[in-house]
Amino acid sequence: MKKNNKNNWWRGIPRNLFFALALFVGFFILLQQLTDYSRHITTISYTAFLDKVAADQVSKVYVAGQDVRGLLKDGSQFETVISTQDSVWDLLTAHQVEVIVANTSSAINIWYILPFLLFLLVIGFGVMMIIRQSRGSGGGGGGNIFSMGKSKAKMFMPSTIKETFASVAGATEAKEELLDIIDFLRNPKKYKRLGAKITRGVLLVGEPGNGKTLLARAVAGEANCPFFSTSGSDFIEVFVGVGAARVRDLFAQARKNAPSILFIDEIDAVGRQRGSGMGGGHDEREQTLNQLLTEMDGFETTHAPVIVLAATNRPDVLDKALLRPGRFDRRVDVPYPDLTSREAILRLHAGDVKLDTISVDLKRVAQGTPGFSGADLANLINEGAIIAAKQNKDLIDVKDLEEARDKMILGKETKTMMLTLEDRTLTAYHEAGHALMGLLQPIEANPLYKVTIIPRGKTLGTTHSLPEREKYTQTKDEMLADVMVSLGGRAAEELIFNKYTTGAYSDLKAASQVVRNMICYYGMSDNLGPIIYSQSQYEYQYSQKTAESIDEEVRVITQQCYEKTVAILQVNRDKLEKLAQALLEKETMFAAEIYALLGIEPRAEHRF
Repeated sequence: MKKNNKNNWWRGIPRNLFFALALFVGFFILLQQLTDYSRHITTISYTAFLDKVAADQVSKVYVAGQDVRGLLKDGSQFETVISTQDSVWDLLTAHQVEVIVANTSSAINIWYILPFLLFLLVIGFGVMMIIRQSRGSGGGGGGNIFSMGKSKAKMFMPSTIKETFASVAGATEAKEELLDIIDFLRNPKKYKRLGAKITRGVLLVGEPGNGKTLLARAVAGEANCPFFSTSGSDFIEVFVGVGAARVRDLFAQARKNAPSILFIDEIDAVGRQRGSGMGGGHDEREQTLNQLLTEMDGFETTHAPVIVLAATNRPDVLDKALLRPGRFDRRVDVPYPDLTSREAILRLHAGDVKLDTISVDLKRVAQGTPGFSGADLANLINEGAIIAAKQNKDLIDVKDLEEARDKMILGKETKTMMLTLEDRTLTAYHEAGHALMGLLQPIEANPLYKVTIIPRGKTLGTTHSLPEREKYTQTKDEMLADVMVSLGGRAAEELIFNKYTTGAYSDLKAASQVVRNMICYYGMSDNLGPIIYSQSQYEYQYSQKTAESIDEEVRVITQQCYEKTVAILQVNRDKLEKLAQALLEKETMFAAEIYALLGIEPRAEHRF
């Protein structure tokens, strides 16, 4: 690998500079020699020449027409111009001077020719390098001034695209939306015979890691057509007009290979709302966007079957002209996977590793990963494989996957943190308060999974809940129950130790946010009514007086929940003490152990 990098370096600009420098040095040395040669030749008059011949000081002369270059007997050289009289030749013969006569038609001094030839060689080398670079030797089409307007998109032929919809687990609704595109690319006559026009563009919208790019490649693989892949940032260049030229070149290539799919990742880099830049309507990004709009649905629209797929996680910043019908006709949402999709994604990636299928229940693993993207789930399997490999295991078991999940959510286990007995005891009661409030709530949002007081990341302990199903709505009672579970740790500290610690910061933050959402977004306040008090970018949609009322309502509801939490733990203090002491001994306890320890019968839906 290192050898290839070395060769690439040698073949690049440094090699050209080396050759140019070598030619320059050679040219300089040749000029130096020519200068030295001419410096030792003395120009004399015709009379002085005759006097030196008569005095027997000349040993040899070189005659080219009337130009004479001679050598004196003392070793010095001279040059002069003579007449064509025969007496000159008689004088040279009389004094036994060696005469060499050259043909004037071919008498060209090599010392004068070499610099000119070397100069032509340098110029030719420079021209050759420019032509070579202009043909794409820079790689990517934009590495030099001649190919700057060429598109940087990579073209993938159908034989090189291995992804199909079978490669994409979950995203059922998104795949159904994209089936129309595939069917049109496979059978365009089926739609054209009825006058139907296929969608020109499809915008894939979703958070990072949910498979937008993979879906685009799967569409190309299913349709069995050329696939052009580029990024929004590839169009933008420091020179004005380059981006628009690259857009034209990209669409020209796509139409040349039609039917084809053109995929633009992170289109928000070039498709942002116009008029928001420092350069007004004439800056590079806006010119590039204007060209993109024209290519997708402009006056000179062609009928070549080219489908434009674009991906973004910021659809709110895109220009409205880009989203109108005729350009991006469809918006396909690619959300975080639900429980069924997470299980399917886990099974897909688990097929690439050696998994202990007896001990690992992937459905249960999927239940414990709400909010995970497809990339997160792939990383979960990979992290589990790494953990198992470090322990020299033959198979990946459930403990490896749990450790991988905890590491991704909370961070790596902090083995070097030396906690005092007081700190461990405080953490045990804090986590016991959370767990007990989760068990004693008349309405539980999520069933308890495990409790641990092992430090991990920035936390000294954690109480895990495992959702048994996907929830798309929440009642007011369920949200209040979540608030009381969050306040359970702080309430336990006050009840047992009669003091407050900073360990409840994240719990108080989560509880306050839930209460504020209840009031401002869900209309769940009896005093403020069913009204939404929203806010945009640093701009509140209500008065200062209303803001004060909201703050007071948040305080009142949170305080009421806290007082109820303290009261419940006070009644069940014996269970709190028992659970905290058990945590001090075992450090980690699962739900089944806690139910058995406290003598609480779990609800039927909590049994997995």
